[in-house]
Amino acid sequence: MNVKTTIATLGILSALSFGAFAAESVTAEQAQNLQSVGTITVSGIAGSPMDIHQALVQKADKQGASAYRVIEAYNNGNYHATAELYK
Repeated sequence: MNVKTTIATLGILSALSFGAFAAESVTAEQAQNLQSVGTITVSGIAGSPMDIHQALVQKADKQGASAYRVIEAYNNGNYHATAELYK
């Protein structure tokens, strides 16, 4: 019984910790209250819009950003997006 409880607790904690540190998408209005720290670009992604969202979150996290706002996006066979980063 203790093993099941421990595994369940670790699973919940890892899910919470991942969500707690992931950069989130913000609107232009929300971004007005944040400090810009640069831009990132992802391209060549063949998949769904969720795939491009995940790629942006990963890059934003690597740059230490807490939020990002997509400022350019298009699909010409593959997805391409540029986002502004915020702290």
